[in-house]
Amino acid sequence: MSIIRIGLISDTHGLLRPEAFRALEGVDRILHAGDIGNAGVLSDLERLAPLSAIRGNNDTGDWARHIPETLQLDVGGIRIYLLHDLKAIDLDPRREGIRVVVAGHSHRPGIHLRDGVLFVNPGSAGPRRFRLPISVGFLEIAGDDVAARIHELDMG
Repeated sequence: MSIIRIGLISDTHGLLRPEAFRALEGVDRILHAGDIGNAGVLSDLERLAPLSAIRGNNDTGDWARHIPETLQLDVGGIRIYLLHDLKAIDLDPRREGIRVVVAGHSHRPGIHLRDGVLFVNPGSAGPRRFRLPISVGFLEIAGDDVAARIHELDMG
């Protein structure tokens, strides 16, 4: 059984750190959970793997108009819901058959299992906010199994 590795990134705010870029090398797909900052971040990430991104509250201007606010994806038979701010969720993931919800916004990395749904916030990979870590996340899908982990970037 093959494993699908998905890189999760959020809150780059126009800064795609080399450490984040290197951490995502080799993934099968990348999901950006908003507050991208500029189109250049998307172009750079697309060089690594197929990219799906949603718009965050700071993603304004012409470059961001075509980017949706939410996305539902099926990757390897696992339904994933991508949005920026978890507080804005407007559906019941379990009822919709969604196994994973990926959201950013808070800059706080975390993984929580709630009512059979895996909630993942990869944290912020952009400018440091307060004393929160700089991080990305990963999903690994193997058949019906899905696991998540947070990778804190070594900022020297």
